[in-house]
Amino acid sequence: MRHEVQLEILRELMGQLDAGVNADAGGIRMCPTDTYTSQDLLNNEWKTFFLGHPQVIGLSGDLPESNSFITCDDVGVPVLGTRDASGKFRAFLNSCRHRGSMVVHERRGMSSKFSCMFHGWTYDSTGSLVGIPMREHFGEFDSTCRGLIELPAIEKHGFLWVSMDPDGSIDVDGLFEGLDDDLTHWGWDQYTFIGEQSFDMRLNWKLATDTFGETYHFKRLHRNTLANSFHGDVLSYRSYERNHRMVLCLKSIDQLRGQPESDWHIHHGGFPVYFLYPNVVINVSNRRIIVVRVYPDPKDPGRSISRVGYYADPEVIADNPAASESFGEGFFLPWLKRERTTPSP
Repeated sequence: MRHEVQLEILRELMGQLDAGVNADAGGIRMCPTDTYTSQDLLNNEWKTFFLGHPQVIGLSGDLPESNSFITCDDVGVPVLGTRDASGKFRAFLNSCRHRGSMVVHERRGMSSKFSCMFHGWTYDSTGSLVGIPMREHFGEFDSTCRGLIELPAIEKHGFLWVSMDPDGSIDVDGLFEGLDDDLTHWGWDQYTFIGEQSFDMRLNWKLATDTFGETYHFKRLHRNTLANSFHGDVLSYRSYERNHRMVLCLKSIDQLRGQPESDWHIHHGGFPVYFLYPNVVINVSNRRIIVVRVYPDPKDPGRSISRVGYYADPEVIADNPAASESFGEGFFLPWLKRERTTPSP
């Protein structure tokens, strides 16, 4: 985020505090309850937002070097993501071309070759078929046509995007519409993966993302935690077609008053949160980020799974390994435990 944009946001937040107002949403909208309960709507969402749109499967830090890999199956399509020997990010259906068995069962790791546990067909990090036990028993066939099925994949601003359709395409510019300039300046493509958590919750997937979209609830629901650090119901909001950005207001913003603006930094008084269509929320701390990917249960509108990844600038990790390890063990779980065990006044 450019410094001039940071200053604009911090001035806006101070102005809201001084005037006792919040960002103007332009009116009040009523949301029908079946938005969160309809199976028919969920069927359309699943087809359009998840199967029909590229998905973030991780960040560049999840594939830190050549021959590193990750796997996922969040939308019912088993995916193997690799960084090949040349450093290129690739994605494949994690399914053997012989009998369809899953090839890689580990969540992440390092390997230049992947062997199916069923019959031992082996593939390299480019998806090429490089080994067939008892090859001579198969007679004549072109093994170059039996590599893993490759999926369209791109890497930009540190995000790993994959289309679940082998014949599909990815509109790179559309993915980051309105946010390209901001994301270019964060340098998340250099961040290191620290840890991850998953939360299987009894709530609609849109409720899981909507909750990130306002701080009105801080003073009540989070009065013993977040309310100590944030001014509730004060934020900067910008919408960019399908993507949007909001910046929460930290109570430490008051310390900037009287200081020259050249010394201001967004993290001194604000907490940026980005929303990438359709299901990704990025919480931005000082040289650390928490990336939340929310997925519905396609058969149950009242259930969702949130995948939470923790990443940090390598210099931050080097300066304070213990703090980074604690960060990677999870922000949300200890916080949830505190919220649930703290009695109401």
